Amino acid sequence: MKASKTRAARLTSLTEDMFIIPEDAPFRARLHLLFSQIEKEFEQLYVENLALQDKLDNAISSKDALTACEQRAGGGVCNTLAAATSTCATPATPSATQCDEVGGSLLATATTGPSSTHKSLKAKISSATGGSKVKASNKIKAQTSRIVSSFKAQTVVSSVVREFGGHKDGIWQVAAKVGQPIIGTASADHTACIFGIESGRCLLQYQGHAGSVNSIKFHQNRDLVLTGSGDATAHIWQAAVNWEVSKKVHSSEEELDDSDGQIEDRDRVDTLRTPICEFAGPGGHLSVVVAADWLPTMDQIITGSWDRTAILWDVETREPLQPLTGHDHELTHVSAHPTQRLVVTASRDTTFRLWDFRDPMSAVSVFQGHTETVTSSVFARDDKVVSGSDDRTIKVWELRNMRSALATIRTDSSVNRLAVSTGGIIAIPHDNRQIRLFDLNGQRVARLPRTSRQGHRRMVSSVAWAEEPHMNCDLFSCGFDRRVFGWSIVLPKDN
Repeated sequence: MKASKTRAARLTSLTEDMFIIPEDAPFRARLHLLFSQIEKEFEQLYVENLALQDKLDNAISSKDALTACEQRAGGGVCNTLAAATSTCATPATPSATQCDEVGGSLLATATTGPSSTHKSLKAKISSATGGSKVKASNKIKAQTSRIVSSFKAQTVVSSVVREFGGHKDGIWQVAAKVGQPIIGTASADHTACIFGIESGRCLLQYQGHAGSVNSIKFHQNRDLVLTGSGDATAHIWQAAVNWEVSKKVHSSEEELDDSDGQIEDRDRVDTLRTPICEFAGPGGHLSVVVAADWLPTMDQIITGSWDRTAILWDVETREPLQPLTGHDHELTHVSAHPTQRLVVTASRDTTFRLWDFRDPMSAVSVFQGHTETVTSSVFARDDKVVSGSDDRTIKVWELRNMRSALATIRTDSSVNRLAVSTGGIIAIPHDNRQIRLFDLNGQRVARLPRTSRQGHRRMVSSVAWAEEPHMNCDLFSCGFDRRVFGWSIVLPKDN
């Protein structure tokens, strides 16, 4: 009560001082006065903290003295009386009646000798205060052991082992190719790039879009890439990589004997401007294509747009097969199931929808549970869906139960395009430059290190797991610092 009155008085004096500032004072002078008042306020808080620290130190020393007193063998009446008095004055001790009983026993048995007095009083004091102390001690020990064991069980070794650069603007998405040591990136600089994991350099740059390239996905079996763009189109293009150039650049002998021709060859990047297929025109999207993905049969694709619709396309004819309508706001993400004809679409309307094309009559289910934009939704093992949102939560759902999430992960920043590994580890990219790992039960696994020398410097927009790690790269991340990182992640079972 006293502390609150003091704080209120201090704030009142601060506001009174603020009214003294002349209204016609220069802007810079007014700022100086305000900052000086803020500095004064912090100084007062610092003095109060020092006083509280002194009180805490005194309490700890009193407790140590009490413990030493109780452990002495022939303490005598005076020492025991001091211990009893200290016990009565200690916070969270027994009632005043119990303390009076202890003091009365001291006076009544003062003539019976120090040894017997000490034993009897110690027994009474222990009966009055010992129970609560033992319970508190056991509780603290249990909590400490639980925390320590949780840290021991979740030891994860992670570090950046590869870095890729070359884009001139932020990178929206990164994807890893199964069976080949390459990754793909989609950037706001209107290009998509194919990087070699071993060399770390750009092997191919696609320049066929007229707007920001917002998404990128590899074909499962062929050297084809699907990209969605701000020009309201989706393209499929040939990802033909010149591996000979990559090997030459990575040769140490040629680095020692650099000629002008070799320097030009190293700096040269193959470019591609013409797609194999373009998905646009009548029945197509009217606004930005924010995401696109292959269906498992690879003969159809799904695209999502800011025009609030998703469209199922036929790859061979390049014609729209079915528009998916129902979202109230712009779509933010689309994802297809790896083995079944299922699609999930995420939207700014705080929902994501499951579209089932396994039957001739397609069905749709709406998942509600987030309070802000759903930024991504992806399929996971065991018929689960994982969704991330700007409300700083990640939810794990079961396809057969849409009413409530199986697990909810709460974080301190908005979530971007997440990814789930085949082992069930969720990699979560955040607006605050962090990347966190959780399992499908909602248990925290690790937070990837981020320092001035390691990690992203701006928003992490996307992550992608490597199903077949190359060069110790298990996870790839990209962000608006124009960089892509390859992470080596050793989980506890691998340790």
